Amino acid sequence: MVIQISGLYKSFKDNDVLKGVDLEIQRGEIFALLGSNGAGKTTMVNILATLMKPDRGSASICNYDVLRQPGKVRQSISLTGQFAAVDSVLTGRENLMLIAKLRGVKNAGAVAEDLLERFGLSELANKRAAVYSGGMTRRLDIAMSLIGDPEVIFLDEPTTGLDPEARIEVWKKVSELSLGGTTILLTTQYLEEAEQLASRIAILHGGKIIAKGTLDELKKLFPPKKMEYIAKQPTLEEIFLAIIGSEQGKSQ
Repeated sequence: MVIQISGLYKSFKDNDVLKGVDLEIQRGEIFALLGSNGAGKTTMVNILATLMKPDRGSASICNYDVLRQPGKVRQSISLTGQFAAVDSVLTGRENLMLIAKLRGVKNAGAVAEDLLERFGLSELANKRAAVYSGGMTRRLDIAMSLIGDPEVIFLDEPTTGLDPEARIEVWKKVSELSLGGTTILLTTQYLEEAEQLASRIAILHGGKIIAKGTLDELKKLFPPKKMEYIAKQPTLEEIFLAIIGSEQGKSQ
């Protein structure tokens, strides 16, 4: 397993955000973590990315412990947050060159040219990022996250605020990364996004993972409906709301 999480707890004052999260993610898969606002998705990503320490529990990335070996973890990962980490004053090429130099990558110029071509940004390479559309900016952001060939990429709500066309562009690039062997942990509130991209899905609710599996496995958790004429397959949105609703009913 590339990512292993066991008994992860995290509180902020009186707010228990994570209450014993257990999770395993395999190499090369796109794993989607779903949850409502405040469910703890970003907190978990920040712990895995060594930006935050858990109160209890353990986690490892590529067999490196996030607490004891944070430097090794950082060399193995890349994080793309909810807001693009692109310098709008610099050109697309300069943004890539800057990250390559910061990561100590040899032949930074060649690496930048390759990524510009792969992400369809060559024609805009010498234009300031300030003039890029939302989809282009996010493509550049993800391209920057690939510098240094990280084994694991965290995408924390990567398409927030993008229009449908730009969102599809990002989906295509994320799928290509997975086919290349990169492990991707995706957090999202767009259930269609998880449905399109993820090989496995987990639902984080009330500080715990309350359901996980493939889309087909999660469909089996959806309460059966009376069939009158046509058996309609439930969407991931219907499954998510049904699971969350049953958990809330148990707690009352």
